Amino acid sequence: MTEPTTLANRNLLIEALHRAPDADTSTPDLRTMFTPSSHREALAPDVTVVRGARGTGKTYWAKALTDPMLRDVAARSYHMPRLSHTEVVTAFGPKGGDEPVFPGKRAIADLVRHFGKEDDLQPKDLWSAVVLMALKVPQVLALDSWLERIRWAASHGDAYESALRRADREYREQGKTLILLFDALEHLHKERQQVDLLLSGLFEVALELRLSTSTLRAKIFVRPDMYDSAPRNFADASKLDANAADLNWSRENLYGLLFHQLGNHASAQAEAFRAHTGQWREEGGRFTAPPEVLADEKEQEQVFIGLAGPFMGTDRRKGHSYTWVPNHLQDGRGRISPRTLLSTLRKAAQLTESRWAGHPVPLHYDAIRESLSHAAKVRVRELEDDLGWAALCVALLSGSQVPMEPSAVQYAWSQQGFSVKLREVLEQEKAGSGPRSDNPVALLEELRLLGVITFRTNGAVDLPDIYRLAFDIGRKGGVKRSPSS
Repeated sequence: MTEPTTLANRNLLIEALHRAPDADTSTPDLRTMFTPSSHREALAPDVTVVRGARGTGKTYWAKALTDPMLRDVAARSYHMPRLSHTEVVTAFGPKGGDEPVFPGKRAIADLVRHFGKEDDLQPKDLWSAVVLMALKVPQVLALDSWLERIRWAASHGDAYESALRRADREYREQGKTLILLFDALEHLHKERQQVDLLLSGLFEVALELRLSTSTLRAKIFVRPDMYDSAPRNFADASKLDANAADLNWSRENLYGLLFHQLGNHASAQAEAFRAHTGQWREEGGRFTAPPEVLADEKEQEQVFIGLAGPFMGTDRRKGHSYTWVPNHLQDGRGRISPRTLLSTLRKAAQLTESRWAGHPVPLHYDAIRESLSHAAKVRVRELEDDLGWAALCVALLSGSQVPMEPSAVQYAWSQQGFSVKLREVLEQEKAGSGPRSDNPVALLEELRLLGVITFRTNGAVDLPDIYRLAFDIGRKGGVKRSPSS
């Protein structure tokens, strides 16, 4: 008979991780907010650019930073008192609010038609107008349209600089920093070229704020591929890299997040979980796990063994569960999104409940294995939204087996009309940015840089499981795709 603790923890995995797959559409809250050590630099007010792939926490942190209570939690967790003395304004994001300081997507689509025309408006002028709106400059607030505001910003350089100096002085006297947040930039425009130009203008304005004021800061959450693609041919552009940080997740951070979610669920099961995993500290209704549970590999492995058992089968020949799970969820560059890990384990708990209810631990190893296909489908849907061309490249290899010679990949693309299908994908609004080149060799290298493919030492093309399984691509001895997922 299954132990009550096992059933309770299985239910805890299902209930506590329920919101994890929808992090972009849910609001961060005090109990579940987790502050991984690797994200400290990204939240520092002076860091201008925060790079992160889908699901790594860009929108989560953008939302959290707008909440004074959650900002204070982050400030205490990261020993960053300056973060508590900030004012945060969303200068671009998925929602404009009642009084947005930035134009919407349709307005931007109309505005870009005026760039470079008779009055020589530039993307930089748009973001300068956004800054003026955020600073509530009366002359700009009084204008009725975004085109008028952009023209005002373009033709009143002295007034723009005076507004910055005045605001800088006011925030300095208050002992505060103003942070202008920019998120969801993949929705700026449907054409890659326009997105690149808009981002270039934003980067230039943001860097000017960083270099010319002491209290006015931009914080731009952006995908790495978008950051790399935008031209930076303005003065001091190299300094932008020095003011950039990445939202990376180490294996220890990922498991720390998992345990934090389980320990902070509002249930008796969460209380029991905390009691069995050391001395948790409570502060204002939020529980913090012992340091070793958050960062010590050996201690984390013991906690995870209590949830999933030690092995991915009856013995060690199938692999150790603690390392097997992240190894099979990572992309070609070793990156794992927290959403992918949490949704995988929740799915595994559901599968265990329905098929292996009598298993002695909450997660059955075959359920974990099967849940990989579920995670792969979710990740590929994200890839299709962000980089439709990259998803197409892999989809055209469906039914094949890796590793493959590069020439075999290129042949498969040509046989299935890659060029025509690529144009069709790029015409779709949700397809995201296009490739830098349609040359097959360059395409493979760009896919490698994105983590979609890898190259073996002999030059053969391989695919990480997180992409391979969703497209029914085989690998000798690899995890098999679950037809029921």
